[in-house]
Amino acid sequence: MKYIYVSLIFLLPIIGLSQESKLTGKVIDKSQNFPLEYATISILNPTTNEVVEGGVTNTKGEFSLKVEKGTYNVKIEYISFESKTFNNLDLSKNKDLGTIKLGIKADSLDEVVVTAETTTVDVRLDKKIYNIGKDLTTSGATISDALANVPSVTVDVDGAINLRGNNNVRILINGKPSAIAGFGSTDVLQQLPAEAIEKVEVITSPSARYDAEGSAGILNIVLKRDKTLGFNGSVRANIGTPLNNGINVNANARTDRFNFFTNIGYTQRQPPGNAVFENNYFEETSQFDRIFELRDYDRDRENFNVNIGSTYFFNDTTEVTVSYFNRMGDDSDLTNNNTERFINGDLASQTIRIENELEEEMTHQFAVNFEKRYDSEGHRLTADFQYAIDDEKTTNLIEENEVFLDPELIAQDDIVEENDQTDILIQADYVRPMGDAQFEAGFRGNYENEVTDFRLNTLDQNGQLVFDDTISNIFDYDENVTALYTQYGNKIGKFSFLLGLRYEHTQLKGETTPYGDINNIQELLGEDVDLNFNNNFSGLFPTVNLNFEIGEDENITLGYNRRINRPRGWFINPFPSRSSRTNIFQGNPSLNPAFSNAFDLGYLKRFDKLLTLNGSVYYQRETDSFERIQEETGQTTSDGIPIIRSIPINLSSNERYGAEIGVLYNPTDWWRLNGSFNYFKFISEGQFNGRDFGAENESFFGRFSSKIDLPWEVQWQTNAFYRGPRENAQTKTDPIASLDLAFSKDFLNDNATISLNVRDLFNSRKRQQFTVTEEFTSNSEFQWRERQITMTLVYRFNQNKRQNRGGGGQDYDDDGGY
Repeated sequence: MKYIYVSLIFLLPIIGLSQESKLTGKVIDKSQNFPLEYATISILNPTTNEVVEGGVTNTKGEFSLKVEKGTYNVKIEYISFESKTFNNLDLSKNKDLGTIKLGIKADSLDEVVVTAETTTVDVRLDKKIYNIGKDLTTSGATISDALANVPSVTVDVDGAINLRGNNNVRILINGKPSAIAGFGSTDVLQQLPAEAIEKVEVITSPSARYDAEGSAGILNIVLKRDKTLGFNGSVRANIGTPLNNGINVNANARTDRFNFFTNIGYTQRQPPGNAVFENNYFEETSQFDRIFELRDYDRDRENFNVNIGSTYFFNDTTEVTVSYFNRMGDDSDLTNNNTERFINGDLASQTIRIENELEEEMTHQFAVNFEKRYDSEGHRLTADFQYAIDDEKTTNLIEENEVFLDPELIAQDDIVEENDQTDILIQADYVRPMGDAQFEAGFRGNYENEVTDFRLNTLDQNGQLVFDDTISNIFDYDENVTALYTQYGNKIGKFSFLLGLRYEHTQLKGETTPYGDINNIQELLGEDVDLNFNNNFSGLFPTVNLNFEIGEDENITLGYNRRINRPRGWFINPFPSRSSRTNIFQGNPSLNPAFSNAFDLGYLKRFDKLLTLNGSVYYQRETDSFERIQEETGQTTSDGIPIIRSIPINLSSNERYGAEIGVLYNPTDWWRLNGSFNYFKFISEGQFNGRDFGAENESFFGRFSSKIDLPWEVQWQTNAFYRGPRENAQTKTDPIASLDLAFSKDFLNDNATISLNVRDLFNSRKRQQFTVTEEFTSNSEFQWRERQITMTLVYRFNQNKRQNRGGGGQDYDDDGGY
């Protein structure tokens, strides 16, 4: 179609068609009164319905088109919004259509909302969707940084992601498990650029179509992929201090039959960190009564990632997409640990421990998606195949020297760890609307294998570095999940419901091959530790979601779902880590999956003046919930220091109560406010090794964001975050507060943007904890990353600003189809 437009542009002056009329107007979001940039305007021949002329709206939602005088049909469209058509419009003279309001589509139970500049929240039968608007503070940042600004979500200083204070959250990419999210680990999300994100969906009451994994809920990260006709894209470069340099290219080319898309990025980051630990030991539990550690972390993160693919359109209803994702990581961590040991207040020993860790990682993911749409009402069949491999090699050279009294080398470890992981995903989904009703059914098979080869060379009594075949081992772990689901939804007047049932069969299989005598291994770990296991379990996971529309802009939702939390491979691997001589982590192969039943009651109200209020109260009871506890191993180092281990255990139960409220308010067209507050309380019960680890605790967190349009088209954004104190059976965690600032300026006719942001302005994002056990107390402070200042430059070619903002740009289906 674009070739027709180009031909008309050159032919009209030649053939003398000077008798033209101008059609103008403005398109806005009906519910938000916000301009819809890049809405499509089509002028059609009323007889053949062929496009005569067309265009798109600008940043203010305005359009202006010239066409030969006559009578036409005019159609105005915007992705995921109801279209509007003006039939037999007389354009014998200039015509102004005025302000045209488009509303969100209401003919689907699982519609997706597209937004532009502002953040919006929308309540659906099976989820609450937060569509994040343009966030200046995450320019040049990572996906983890972007998630930290999402309502209901918190990201700890070491990158752990929590939803409503619960870390049992499932991360999906485009509606599916993915190697892009790091095979269940959040480490990768600290490497990938936030610019790759189109939007984030927070699903607190998942329906049966989603994995039952993740008792807290699901975070679905939607990556950018455009379908706009022609060639368009953007280039983004950033520079920061501490070192935070990167470049990202996002490009899309669309013809009538093909759509090619790619996102390529390179980043190098050097986020420095620090930590302080002070352990005080009770009488007769240690040779020393006080140990003080001061750690400095020097990191270098170098990553290259590419996501490339193509969609072939067989016709208007059938398409297939093939894509490839690759990530290459080259990381290094240098940790200096200065440790002082005291007896009766006097310095008795001082050591310097240096850890030099190098990590190389290569990830490949191939995906094929097929979609068949039977009509415009959402009747469709989708099928997906995904194959991913991840190869990671880590070398860690650890050296510890005594520097007080008698300088000498007291410990040296040379660790090589190779981790190879494969993941196969097979999925099919069928959706059949029936008027206001909708039926769905589907299958998903997710089959993962992870092989960890751990080899240790350590210092012997003669001062020689020798191979330790007691600790060295190969751990082969499989997690296979096969699932079937069906669900049915309907709308009766103002009442809607969605009922679903999911069946999942899980196999967790582990096989340990030690390099040495297995009897020595068994003696080291304990006779009750199962080195080889094959656990199989099945479960039914019902879901119920109800919605009642009090009014056009007000509704109440009620959701129930049963979910599962499966232990990951490193939670089950029985061999202890060696990152520290005195503090180790050891997996628990006897760990059972945790099951939960959750209820969520939500409320949404939109008022005048662009004010949106949403809130919910929720309750969850989990059995066999996971808890990481610390205990003495009964072993000591060569210089008499007790070795403390951290191990995951199953508690008998964990109950959570909570409430959250969010407010979106745009008092003027130049000022936008966004605030949320979440309160939660949990009660846990359980024992391990004869000790009671039950606890009762309550905490809260809140965030506030303000975005102001200053003169000369400068934007100013402020994000504030506060998390209250927390406590479990052993550890108290102090509050954390942080503040982010950002400024941006558009230029070159809005084709370019320059921004400056400061994350953690007051350098206050530090985790401070106090732990009490029967043998010792531990006081610690940890800062994963210090204050970050970043400048970013974006240039867009053949592309409007809307396509680089959170929301819009693609017809995305939350099941993973496009």
